Amino acid sequence: MKRISIAMVAGLLAALFAVAPPVQAQQAKKPNIVVILGDDLGFADMGAFGSEIKTPNLDALANEGVRFTNFYTHASCSPTRSMLLSGVDTHLNGLGNMDEWIAPNQRGVDGYEGYLNKHVATLPQLLKGAGYHTYMVGKWHLGKASDQIPAARGFERDFSLLDGGGSYWDMTNITAAVPKSVYTEDGRYLTKLPEDYYATKTYTDKLIGFIDANRGDGKPFFAYVAHQAPHDPYHLPRDWRNRHPGEYDKGWDEVRQERLKRQVEMGIMPAGTELAERMWFVPDPIVLAPASRYILGKKMELYAGMVENMDFHVGRLMDHLKKIGEYENTVFVVFGDNGAEGTDLFGMIAGSPGSRDNLYAAIKWSQTHPKAWGDPGSWVGYGPMWAQVSMTPFSQYKGWIAEGGIRNALIVSGPAVKRQKGSINHGLMHVADIMPTLLEIAGAGYPKTRDGRELPPLMGKSWGRVLAGQAESPRVEQDYLAWEIFGNRAVRQGDWKLRWQIKPYGKGDWELFNLAKDPAERKDLAAQNPDKVKAMLAAWESYVKANNVILPSRGPFDTLEKDMPQRVTVHPGFPPLIYKRQFVPPRDMMADPKP
Repeated sequence: MKRISIAMVAGLLAALFAVAPPVQAQQAKKPNIVVILGDDLGFADMGAFGSEIKTPNLDALANEGVRFTNFYTHASCSPTRSMLLSGVDTHLNGLGNMDEWIAPNQRGVDGYEGYLNKHVATLPQLLKGAGYHTYMVGKWHLGKASDQIPAARGFERDFSLLDGGGSYWDMTNITAAVPKSVYTEDGRYLTKLPEDYYATKTYTDKLIGFIDANRGDGKPFFAYVAHQAPHDPYHLPRDWRNRHPGEYDKGWDEVRQERLKRQVEMGIMPAGTELAERMWFVPDPIVLAPASRYILGKKMELYAGMVENMDFHVGRLMDHLKKIGEYENTVFVVFGDNGAEGTDLFGMIAGSPGSRDNLYAAIKWSQTHPKAWGDPGSWVGYGPMWAQVSMTPFSQYKGWIAEGGIRNALIVSGPAVKRQKGSINHGLMHVADIMPTLLEIAGAGYPKTRDGRELPPLMGKSWGRVLAGQAESPRVEQDYLAWEIFGNRAVRQGDWKLRWQIKPYGKGDWELFNLAKDPAERKDLAAQNPDKVKAMLAAWESYVKANNVILPSRGPFDTLEKDMPQRVTVHPGFPPLIYKRQFVPPRDMMADPKP
């Protein structure tokens, strides 16, 4: 019998353990998930979607993953966030209207609570049940009571602004009634902010700390990075404010044209795409005095700095994940929560001279000199002209159901994406799809009941087959999407969109557009296609019935038609009066007066 040496025994043991690792190691680790949300980030504001703004880190995610050009959110922030985190329509999940604008006839009605209600399960709750750490940093805007904050809705760790906006430097809020912003950290309300607080930086610092605190336990994480940027007021460190000096003095029309040209070259938009008509109350920049163009251009410079600073901090997170070996196993989902902000939010809130909020604004937001823009106490928003640039080539912006209010750039990258790197997809996608998509990626199901309560069905469709390259869209031609906010409403089915908007942004009647041929919504085809209008109205009525849609009796645009200039069609070069140049006679016909 052959004698077995100690060395042979050691070798056998080593081989045994080499082929039989611990059960945990045998199972492939589920991917991490990072959702990055830009607040009021426009469709055309990233380099990967045609912008001159420098976003190398977000562009890198686009080049490693896939870009989607037909992705829809809602027209305002909290409704979008509610669908992202619940997968359920706003009129059922509590955000049938924004908390700030709940109409008298909507008060006390289920689905119109103004916060994410208890009828729904949340994405972090279900992912936590599937073995994930769940982290959140940034803007919440879905409730402030102790049973409504991130820690109560499934987030294990959080550092969150509960309000809809405010200073990036401190706790200064927008109105006299709510002068102090409310923050939570890990389920506790903060008495003060950390030293050297700056929103975009601090959110990133906190998230990196959350990730590191649980490193090595083998569990994947879900991180919801809900940046405040680039929502106004445009606050940012001084070294980020002047990176586009004079670049925007040429005006909004030229920048829009340049962005559209790049979008067509990239394949984001089809050849022949027209720009949406410039808003009728926005001047052609060519008629403005140089000083006016400089001041308005400086606002856009500041906005570009906000986007670039956000991209820088996204890059910090990406670099950290690479450093700790988690980047390759992380799915990234990047988008903006609604269209760019074209409304004068500050003016709307501050109100008329002599009012409480006007006095508060004069005291708390008093730094009005352009050299102070970006500092604490300053308030800058860039206005409708630049919001249309951010939403190139679409019509209108945040708050409205035109494409400029609800269509957003979307990037998905990471191990769930099997499509060609850097590719572009034109399938019809919706923010409510994210819930079923991420549950599928995480190997988690959506329960029929939770805490003894029956859950509403998910309205979204998983992108699993689309990301795998097995389908071009999660929807078939018969599927439809629908929206309602502030009384504005719309339905999209296939290439067609039916919309109703308050005057003067709409007609106060249904309008029909073929978005495949007319993404800028320039040509109303309702009169020529009555049967299509009728069929899509039937879809709208089904949506209303299924989701308990209650059109508001009051809203933010009640007097808009009376307060704004009468809407007229914008024709380039009209009226000739303001475009005509000084007439210069031929030199050989010039003469001095005779004696």
